Amino acid sequence: MGSTGTVLRELRGAQKSAKGVSLYSRYVNRPAGRVLAAGAYRAGLTPNQVTVISALFTYGAVVSVALVEPSWTLAVLVYAALAVGFAFDSADGQLARLTGRGGPDGEWLDHVVDCGKLLLVHTAVLISFYRFGELPSDAWLLLPLGFQLAAVVTFCAGLLREHLGKAAASARGPSWAAAPAAPVSRVRAVALLPADYGVFCLVFLLLGAPGAFRAGYAVLAVVHTLFLAAFLAKWFRELKALRAG
Repeated sequence: MGSTGTVLRELRGAQKSAKGVSLYSRYVNRPAGRVLAAGAYRAGLTPNQVTVISALFTYGAVVSVALVEPSWTLAVLVYAALAVGFAFDSADGQLARLTGRGGPDGEWLDHVVDCGKLLLVHTAVLISFYRFGELPSDAWLLLPLGFQLAAVVTFCAGLLREHLGKAAASARGPSWAAAPAAPVSRVRAVALLPADYGVFCLVFLLLGAPGAFRAGYAVLAVVHTLFLAAFLAKWFRELKALRAG
């Protein structure tokens, strides 16, 4: 087992493509995940165990949002747990690529945890609104449901786009699958920031000010809905082009 520095260098060489990744994930979450993956490697943890650690941090934070009255202390603790959970979510894949111990079971577990996270975090906000929020109108209770719909559809449609695209490329043969990838766009990386889960987690720092939290959460809900519409149109065109090409 090499030194931590050696492991970090190997992890840097085993990164996924930065294409379609926001600046937060590229420069904050992935580097943090790399450090956690190196620590997990030194501790002898498996990628699936790292996924479970990610779930414990994330789901613990989500339960706290639902059950604990909002305060500035809760805001800091929830954000910290969500951010650490997200970094461990990056670490499991990096560890899998480093050790060669990844497989369909690990990918399945990772996606199940991610899907559960998206469902529960907005459910927790709904419960918090109902239990603790002095809402201007009961219509605010619909906001987490709409945000949840946008988040889950984006997640599921993106997974389907990835897997159907790979299947279509594989069916066309090695020459099609080996086509050069488009260059990474910094403008796109900046534009994707509002849709990044790590940026979404930042809104929980406003839990101590319920009105500000509602406003920030509502803005992100609108932004995510707009991104969903854009992503669906883009992915549909891409898959249609694969069929026709």
